[in-house]
Amino acid sequence: MKGFKKLVLLLFLMLFVLAVYTIFFPATQFTSTEKTFTLTPPLGKEQVLFQLKDQEIVRFPFLLDVLYGMYGDWDLVQPGKYSINKNASIWDIARLLKNSRKGVTRLVINKLRTKEDFAKLISHQFLLDSSDIMQYITSNDSLREWGVDTSSFFTIIIPDTYECYRNSSLQVILSKLRSGSEKFWLQNERLAKAEKLGLKTREVYTLASIVTEETNYASDQSLIASVYINRLHKKMPLQACPTIKYAMRDFSLTRIYEKYLQVASPYNTYRNSGLPPGPICTPETSVIDRVLNAPATDYLFFVAKSDFSGYHHFSNNYAEHQRFATEYQKALDIYQQKQKQRKP
Repeated sequence: MKGFKKLVLLLFLMLFVLAVYTIFFPATQFTSTEKTFTLTPPLGKEQVLFQLKDQEIVRFPFLLDVLYGMYGDWDLVQPGKYSINKNASIWDIARLLKNSRKGVTRLVINKLRTKEDFAKLISHQFLLDSSDIMQYITSNDSLREWGVDTSSFFTIIIPDTYECYRNSSLQVILSKLRSGSEKFWLQNERLAKAEKLGLKTREVYTLASIVTEETNYASDQSLIASVYINRLHKKMPLQACPTIKYAMRDFSLTRIYEKYLQVASPYNTYRNSGLPPGPICTPETSVIDRVLNAPATDYLFFVAKSDFSGYHHFSNNYAEHQRFATEYQKALDIYQQKQKQRKP
C-alpha cells in the first residue's frame, strides 16, 4: 500500500513538474527572435485560438485554452497587433491576451528618416495598412488639417513614447502626436528661444534634423548648430552633406563627391540657400534643445577630424577650414585605399 502511495505521489509530482514546464517555459511556434501577430474581429475563444494557430504563434493552443479559461475572459480579448518574443511561455501569452482588454499599445518613436519609415512603424503596431498611411501623409490636402504639408510633416512628431488604443485611427494617432509636439514647444521657454534665434519652431526642428545626421557627439552638435545659425544669418548656403544623402535617398553614402552636389532637389543645400523645405529625420529632443541653446560663436565652417574620432574642427575663416579639410580628405583617401587592398 505504501508503495502504491509513493507511486501516486511520484506521478503527481511528475505531472506537476510537467504542468509547470509547459506553462512557464517557452511555448511559441516560430523561430525568429520576435514576431508580430494580428487579432482581427470578431473575436471570441474559437476565433482567438484559430488566429494564433493560423499565424503559428503558440505551440500548445489547447493548454492556452485551459489556462486562459481559468485566468481570463475570452470575450474581452481586444483586436489589434501584438508583438511577442520567441521565449514567451503559455503564461506570457495568456497575460498578453488578458492585458489586451485595456486596448492600449505603447508607440515608441525614435529617429525616422522617411515617411515610409513612419508608415511601417504605425502599420506594425496598429490595425492600419501602410499603403493607406502613405496615401494620407503624402497628400497636402489630407495634411492641411494638421497645419503641415508633405515636406514639413515630421515637424509634428516629437520622438517619445505615446500610448494609443490598438484600434486607433490614423487621425487619432496624429492628434496624439501633434498634442505631444505642442506640449513640447510650450515647455522650457522653447518658443522664446526660437524667436530669439529668429527661427520658427519648424525651422529649429529642421535644423536639428540636419545636426542629428552630422554627429552623435553632444558637444559637436552644439557647435555645428552655431555654424548653421551663423550661416543662416549671413545668408550663406548651409552646404550640409546630410541633405545631399536625403536628396539622393541614399543614407549609406560615406563620402560626398562633387558630382553628388549637382543633384536637382530642394534638399540640396549646396545649390539652394537657406533651410531645406522640411526635416530630413525626426531629431531627438536633446538635439532640438542644443540648437535652441547653441553657443554664440563666429564659426562658419567645420570638417571632421582626420583621426576619424568623430569630432570636428571648427573655423571662422575659409583658409583654416580648407587646411583641415585637406587633411581629412588625404586621411580618407589613405583609409579607402587600404580598404580596397584588403578585399580579395
